[in-house]
Amino acid sequence: MEKWLTADCGLSDFSLQPASEDASFRRYFRLTDADGGTRIVMDAPPEKEDCAPFVDVARRLRDAGVHAPEVLAQDLEQGFLLLEDLGSQDYLGALNQDSVERLYGDALGALMSMQACIDPAGLPDYDRELLLAEMSLFRDWLLGTHLALELDSGEEQMLTRTFDVLADTALEQPRVFVHRDYHSRNLMTGLAHAPGVLDFQDAVRGPVTYDAVSLLRDCYVSWPQQQVDEWAWGFFQLAVQSGVMREEQEKDFLRWFDLMGAQRHLKAAGIFARLNHRDGKPGYLDDIPRTLGYIVQVAQRQQELAPLADFISRRVLPRL
Repeated sequence: MEKWLTADCGLSDFSLQPASEDASFRRYFRLTDADGGTRIVMDAPPEKEDCAPFVDVARRLRDAGVHAPEVLAQDLEQGFLLLEDLGSQDYLGALNQDSVERLYGDALGALMSMQACIDPAGLPDYDRELLLAEMSLFRDWLLGTHLALELDSGEEQMLTRTFDVLADTALEQPRVFVHRDYHSRNLMTGLAHAPGVLDFQDAVRGPVTYDAVSLLRDCYVSWPQQQVDEWAWGFFQLAVQSGVMREEQEKDFLRWFDLMGAQRHLKAAGIFARLNHRDGKPGYLDDIPRTLGYIVQVAQRQQELAPLADFISRRVLPRL
């Protein structure tokens, strides 16, 4: 990587320090030059990660006026990217009752720019197979590997039925550009053009509520349900004004939002367990109770989730 920075990027007299943790095989370094300027270097092993989607989606975001990091240099064969540095102040560290309205307002505005201005053509489709595969992570990694739970036939059937309902609901929704990891650890503040948006390389063409519920029912920070509902309805009105959704979809919106969140939270809980057992990264285990707690919470108004919520309350949360 240092040879590439020197020979191909024309850089010299610089230092490198680890820049951030990542829930993947990618590594990030902050490069500081002799003048004190900084850039980010991504090292993504080509046999594990493909940098081409990152470059493609970064361009799409920037063309839409969203502050993704500029790609300054690239070597896709070796898996190296030299990027604009968006700083180290993420939303998670900046969110509090005084800042949340402003920060979420900025984030929802950027989200609407993505949905209204980016043509998702050419991106992978968030299809039924992918939706179901993601939810299977909950069954395989959290229930099976992490908790060693043996499910009876009734529980197996309940999970299959619930997964089908959640996939059906996702596929009912308008299809838009989906960042797919739009939350407080991937949004940066303290910039002239905020928020800075990171970790977008897995973007797809998918359900309109996915990124909104990722942001507002964040796996890493939670807010009162009434406040989340108000933000969600604000997002709906913004989507209508931007032509992304239609007024007559108001009757379906909250159900779409709630059930999309359940799909994401099942996936995330499974990923957190996999990060511990497969990748030796236990730091996400503490976020699983909050993540699954959202499902228990919204089941009070979405009866399709009641059997799953009962199962989580009785069989899962007490063991975490």
